[in-house]
Amino acid sequence: MDPNCVFCQIATKQSPADIVFEDDKVIAFKDTHPVAPVHILVIPKEHIKDFYQLAEKQAFAPIHSAIRKLIDENKLMENGYKVEVNGGGAQIVDHLHFHLIGPVARPV
Repeated sequence: MDPNCVFCQIATKQSPADIVFEDDKVIAFKDTHPVAPVHILVIPKEHIKDFYQLAEKQAFAPIHSAIRKLIDENKLMENGYKVEVNGGGAQIVDHLHFHLIGPVARPV
């Protein structure tokens, strides 16, 4: 954990968040600046700086499982969704996080 990381603080319950999913490896919470009706951030509880380091940490399976569960709970398979991840310094918070966003209309 990085004590200066806001997402680590959320993962350890030192900072508040609207948590919608949690297990021993992953926590998911509503984005404070949503761009769609469903905008959830899914993060590993372990501090992983960005996507590039993910393979080393073997954290993808729990994240994938959490995102699938949230897609189902929010009925996004029928209504469209996207999963976004930033890296290489393009993210605002340097803690790996996936944005689950939906519904998203199909391109015409």
